[in-house]
Amino acid sequence: MSVVEMSEELEEIIFTIVGQAGECRGLAYEALGKAEKGDFEAAAAKLKEAESAIHKAHYVQTDLIQKEAAGEPTPISMVFVHAQDHLMTAISEKELIKKMIKMYETIFKMNERLEKLENK
Repeated sequence: MSVVEMSEELEEIIFTIVGQAGECRGLAYEALGKAEKGDFEAAAAKLKEAESAIHKAHYVQTDLIQKEAAGEPTPISMVFVHAQDHLMTAISEKELIKKMIKMYETIFKMNERLEKLENK
């Protein structure tokens, strides 16, 4: 089995992807927590922060893809695969959480309407 040597630059890229993906996931779950309490403005702000974090990770990934397309291959390691896994998971969870927040908004609006009808 051969050992893949990584440059310091690639290590930095990997840790950027993992870090930003983790930041995105954390912020997305904070947004969900805000939505569960009915604070949709705060939820939207947290989602905006999550989008910013994931864009940073995606930018770094896109740069690697462009370099590879130009003939500069990226050495693949388990750590790199792990970083890619974090990125894809964060993107998927963020998108699912966005849909869940919309559902919470609908539920809160429906509850408000029901309360108004009950109080008539």
